[in-house]
Amino acid sequence: MAKGLLKHQERQNALSLLGKDLTRRASSKCELCEASGVSLKIYEVAPVPAEPDIEHCLMTCDTCREQLTHFEKKPKHMQADHWRCLGKTVWGEVPAAQVMSVRILRQMSEKYPWAAEILEHVFLAPEIETWVEQTD
Repeated sequence: MAKGLLKHQERQNALSLLGKDLTRRASSKCELCEASGVSLKIYEVAPVPAEPDIEHCLMTCDTCREQLTHFEKKPKHMQADHWRCLGKTVWGEVPAAQVMSVRILRQMSEKYPWAAEILEHVFLAPEIETWVEQTD
């Protein structure tokens, strides 16, 4: 078996151990859009630590995960209206959700006035602002 595949499987196993605690924290809802009654999977927020860390993870629905893929690779294909929910999420108690909310809103704000308006009112703790600026 390839070394990279084995490493990936080990990481996925370690992440799955966080699943129950993440599901409890998320109250079985997507931590970005609050969709409930849907399949949730773990999404790691960059920069990803060497060892999986619950504080760097979010439980996300299929729609958010698909949109996050676009955010990372093809930002022009993002569905802006889906992200209007971030106006609430950015004020939540989960730092990883705040970080992703601000990152997405900043990208959206270039084209959508509603995203810029949300950002005008956002106040982040210094450590969250630092995390927002970090990437892999």
